Amino acid sequence: MADFGLHNYQQEVVERALKGENIIIWLPTGGGKTRAAVYVAKKHLETTPNAKVMVLVNKVHLVDQHYNKEFEPHLGGTFIIKKVSGENKEKDFFGLVVKQSQVVICTAQILYNALINKEEARHVELSDITLLIIDECHHTHKEEAYNKVMRLYVEKKLKGEKPLPQILGLTASPGTGGAKALEKAVEHVLEICANLDSVIVSAKEYASELKEVVPKPRKSFKIVKERLKDPFRDHLISMMNSIHSHMNLPPDFRLKECGTQEYEADVVNLEHRGVQEKNRLLAQCALHLRQYNDALLINDTLRMIDAYRSLEEYYSKKRTNPIDGTDTFLLELFEENQVELKNLAMDSRFDNPKMDELQSTLLQQFGSGVPSRAIIFSKTRKSTHCLKDWVLKNRALQEAGIKADILIGAGNGNTYMTQNGQAETIRNFRMGSLNLLISTSVAEEGLDIPECNLVVRYGLLTNEIAQQQASGRARAENSEYAVVAQAGGREDRRERMNEYLEELTGQAIDRVQTMTPQDFCTKVSVYTLPVLNTFHSPVVLTSPSILPCLQITQLQEMVVTCTKIEQRRQAEKRSRNTASSIQLLCRSCFTPVASGSDIKLVENMYVNVNPDFKKHYTFGDQLTLKRSFEDWEPGCTIGCKICSEKWGNEIKYKKCAILPNLAIKNFVLESPGQERLPVKKWKDVPFTVEEFNFKEYCQENFLLD
Repeated sequence: MADFGLHNYQQEVVERALKGENIIIWLPTGGGKTRAAVYVAKKHLETTPNAKVMVLVNKVHLVDQHYNKEFEPHLGGTFIIKKVSGENKEKDFFGLVVKQSQVVICTAQILYNALINKEEARHVELSDITLLIIDECHHTHKEEAYNKVMRLYVEKKLKGEKPLPQILGLTASPGTGGAKALEKAVEHVLEICANLDSVIVSAKEYASELKEVVPKPRKSFKIVKERLKDPFRDHLISMMNSIHSHMNLPPDFRLKECGTQEYEADVVNLEHRGVQEKNRLLAQCALHLRQYNDALLINDTLRMIDAYRSLEEYYSKKRTNPIDGTDTFLLELFEENQVELKNLAMDSRFDNPKMDELQSTLLQQFGSGVPSRAIIFSKTRKSTHCLKDWVLKNRALQEAGIKADILIGAGNGNTYMTQNGQAETIRNFRMGSLNLLISTSVAEEGLDIPECNLVVRYGLLTNEIAQQQASGRARAENSEYAVVAQAGGREDRRERMNEYLEELTGQAIDRVQTMTPQDFCTKVSVYTLPVLNTFHSPVVLTSPSILPCLQITQLQEMVVTCTKIEQRRQAEKRSRNTASSIQLLCRSCFTPVASGSDIKLVENMYVNVNPDFKKHYTFGDQLTLKRSFEDWEPGCTIGCKICSEKWGNEIKYKKCAILPNLAIKNFVLESPGQERLPVKKWKDVPFTVEEFNFKEYCQENFLLD
């Protein structure tokens, strides 16, 4: 394999795959999992009649990356390789693309859509594929697209349908699935193996070589003391207490400590309760309390002025259309305290010590005069923008030659980046015109980012998988992985717990790998049924204490059965109500504005086809998307005419049909019994949404024959 540039440890982990076995390759970030997979694909294509390799990724930007960096350079001269994502039109005739290609790289959702689509031009059969490579395969759980594909695979396997593709999974960390004890962590690893119908392999004989090629960075904890005084925080909490008193909290409800994730969960539940009980006072106060709690969380991590600006931006949009005394009280509370809040936010005596420690950490690396690259990982898109603003305005950091930019997820809307924007930022980072990336989790997993001298985790509460992915970015010689946190604080505790869980993951994998084939098939207990983690209301089969251990095949049979049961339940739930019996109310002012029968599905969007709906909304700004679509184009944003609550945006479909595209989270559903139901996603609505019939719509609205 020397001609392909593989290390001995890579050769070791692919041996079983070259024999046609289903395996999961476990190698750390930077260990060359993708290169090993390309080699397996090459040998598979050379030795398998009518071979067809499908490479699945879980993020759109990885389609181009795998194509450009690995598969095309190594296989393109010999084999026909295609890349397909939601960004290009090939998805609309994906079945034809697969027939004409030998290697296809796509997102998992595109393959799943093709597997269940019956149109000939779009349809693909699993039997069409001979090797299925699943990148970042630890995402094969719950309702992830990977798991939906693998459920179809397992169904065919259990029915004895052949041929089925060989499976090759790739992961840097399967994690423990939340388990903190070894036995439960072992069960989690076995669950992933069952979901992928594979065994897990790693470097054993050449483990020392792997450590040399991918050395671990030096880890440091940059611990700061809690602020002795924080009058800005104290003032925010006093305002929150005023809202608590005004809203008449239910006597059976106890809020957690302000400024915590637990408090946020409480006020989310309060808002739901207010909606269900038709209590606008409770619902609106809860929404505003969440904004204040967000400000407290920002204040804990970033600058006080960043926290203040988050509230200022929120209330600048609330100054129009107050519709009752609740709105007036909440707006006046902020306006009466606005000047005091701003003055406190600009008082340097109470600056966040974490920011000082972050500055010191950066200067220690960049002030040495040695050319360096660094990444700061932060929690939210908003925090990356705030940190960039801080770096650009910080004289000491600018004098040290730091050139920073943000790297965030791709998507639609002004707060996201385009794929081209991501690629340009990474290219600038690689070439040296940037030397500091301030990133969300998008840079933790998969992106081809140059070796860094310093990786900083800042204000993050994530699991051991994200920690391992981030640590793997510090691959330069003598690199450092730093954690900036408050002594005994949430980030400090979580990071130290993740260290333990990382070790536990390794122990669990070792335990699984040392099992005999018989043990491997019988050590999966009912406690790890993946299907039980999938459902909102788990199917209880019988008492766990009397259930015997199940073989993996038996487990897979159970998963398929329970999945079908849940699908039947969902169908029954949607059939309990007719679409016309459900009313859509504005989430903010509770005004009835539409019927469920007005809603149709088009291009994965839920639109209102009733022309009378237009009288209920006003227009906002023109929505600008950073990509174009074949059948539709975006129009203006829309909002409630009474309270200005945002509802979505208009689209122009096939150049003539103007359709409001609605976000269900901005509405509440009312059933015939006057029961109110807030839902986050359209798939959870208790009625069936029909497909949009363009011809019928034109006949009704344009008087066509």
